[in-house]
Amino acid sequence: MQKFTSEEPSVPTADMPDNEIFMIVEAQKQADFLCKGYIISALEDDLYNVYSAMNTSKELWDGLEKKYKTEDAYLKKFVVAKFLHYKMIVSKTIGTQVQKLQLICHDLIAEGIVVNEAFQVVAMIEKLPPSWRDFKKYLKHKRKEIKLEDLVICVKIDEDNKTTEKKSREN
Repeated sequence: MQKFTSEEPSVPTADMPDNEIFMIVEAQKQADFLCKGYIISALEDDLYNVYSAMNTSKELWDGLEKKYKTEDAYLKKFVVAKFLHYKMIVSKTIGTQVQKLQLICHDLIAEGIVVNEAFQVVAMIEKLPPSWRDFKKYLKHKRKEIKLEDLVICVKIDEDNKTTEKKSREN
């Protein structure tokens, strides 16, 4: 949202006739009425009922700006909390859970929170379930830094291997 400013221009009363001052004030009132109308017309019905009571376009704009800036701050906190509390579980496939975590990371980035690739990789490794302890240890002890795409491939391969191994044990 851009910042809205509605500064009242100073009207010199000594230099102008009354009818000219009246016309300027009426033009300002008309411009404010139109501006408020344009903003109000873009609102949903629920918001219209709340914000239509505002007297000036500046008052309306400031109210909407306050509402949405607060929602933006809340959304950032919500996405960060979602990332921090995300846990992978054994009952779901790890591949889909890694994709879900990637989506959460994408949401963080979309909210303007800087999350570099190395952090994403380490976070995904740490969020693997306890049954993946040996795989986690293997990834942590690698000397070369692993890329996110490579990690996703490694996880899928290891998951496929575990599934195949489990099926062969059952047979």
